[in-house]
Amino acid sequence: MKKKLLISSYILVVIIGISAFVSTNGFKGKNYESVQAGEKIYRAECALCHGDTGKGEGAKIGTALNSDVFLSYASDKDLYNYVKYGRPDAAMPAYGERMSEEQLQNVVDFMRSWQKKEMDFDDVPKKIEGNPVAGEEIYNRSCLTCHGEAGAGKKKIGTVPVLANPEHLKYTSYRQLWIGIAYGREGTRMAPSLKGLEGVRQLSEQQISDVVAYIRSLEKTE
Repeated sequence: MKKKLLISSYILVVIIGISAFVSTNGFKGKNYESVQAGEKIYRAECALCHGDTGKGEGAKIGTALNSDVFLSYASDKDLYNYVKYGRPDAAMPAYGERMSEEQLQNVVDFMRSWQKKEMDFDDVPKKIEGNPVAGEEIYNRSCLTCHGEAGAGKKKIGTVPVLANPEHLKYTSYRQLWIGIAYGREGTRMAPSLKGLEGVRQLSEQQISDVVAYIRSLEKTE
């Protein structure tokens, strides 16, 4: 009886250990074969710009993707759309015509495997309402240097997105804009802006909402 209990306990420990290993290595139930396939595609198509580890350490301009902040607010659908449709303003080509749906999903699964933890972003207002006029003043003072006048971007800073680009705003929610401003993205020039975090700007929640309102006002409608 004792021997059976010992064997059962050993098996349970092994199972828990394997589960912990898979969880801490970011697979989170994703198909392992898909992650492996995505890694091959990533290294062939994406690593040159975004780096082998996705930290933006590539030979060409490519922002950091391996970021818990970014991966916590970007859904799998968001990642899929980023790869499929690209970002012309940031020299990010669209892969929708070059990759099958399965290959696009493989890349998404591989990127998701980088994520070490899920961030809660408890500071994000449930309803984001801001004053675009006040937001423009803050933007011109704190954001224009990198992102350009009226979010038009600057050619000399290639990894900084053109915020006024319709494709960028089409796939970016108010909440995602707020989080991006408040928490920044590690491994990039974009430091946190929320008061109390390690950043120079130290903006209040309302000031960030104002900037979000201003950026959203730049969206061109047909």
